[in-house]
Amino acid sequence: MKKGQKLWTRDELILAINLYWKLEFGKIHQGNPEVIKLAELLGRTPSSIVFKLGNFGSFDPSLQERGVSGLKNTSKLDEQIWNEFFGNIQEVAYESEKLRASLEQKPIGELNEINIEELPKEGLMREQLVKTRVNQNFFRKTILASYKNTCCITGINIPNLLVAGHIVPWSVDEKNRMNPRNGICINPLHDRAFELGYLGIDRNYKIHISTSISAFLNDQTLHDYFKRFDRQSIHLPDRYLPDPEFLEYHLDVKFKG
Repeated sequence: MKKGQKLWTRDELILAINLYWKLEFGKIHQGNPEVIKLAELLGRTPSSIVFKLGNFGSFDPSLQERGVSGLKNTSKLDEQIWNEFFGNIQEVAYESEKLRASLEQKPIGELNEINIEELPKEGLMREQLVKTRVNQNFFRKTILASYKNTCCITGINIPNLLVAGHIVPWSVDEKNRMNPRNGICINPLHDRAFELGYLGIDRNYKIHISTSISAFLNDQTLHDYFKRFDRQSIHLPDRYLPDPEFLEYHLDVKFKG
């Protein structure tokens, strides 16, 4: 370690990896406002934050698949935190959000824009709902960042018109609820069609439109909103390609053919 540098603590690394997951890969640089803000909160320089994010990139399998390598001067603690986060996303993502809320001196609900009026006033149910909402928000930010805020079907790139859809439903596979390879960035219309089985995506990332949807739409509407996408490739993310096994599950179980 160079003179004047200070060791990274576990909490600092948890906060850094939180940011890594929520930033578009091409926007990891010293001028990014989110990088600057975390640097200020931790009392570090933006360049040190970028360096640490680059370290995490060394362990990211989604980048390795594309032949992209991160920085090489990683520590054992860097790798430990990556494995801890990647291996238990639901718990560690929530922990990272609690740390960030504490650092910003904000309630975790406010940090994650949760409407507390919709929640029970107190008790275990409230805690569970807050955790679920926080993790859902984290998942959404991760997925939208992976896709550069672009709908995988239409190419729409207005974040407020996009959702993070699950391939294997949230209620079906608890283990993969937060797995970014179980998510797609999609607009609400096609997300609902995907959920109901009128739209599917195969393991080669080709879109399939169910013939059964034609019973509900006139020819022009059917073409404009659905048929023109049939057999087209989805817009792929920079990181965390949809898992082919999850896509096959959806086609086998949900898709109406």
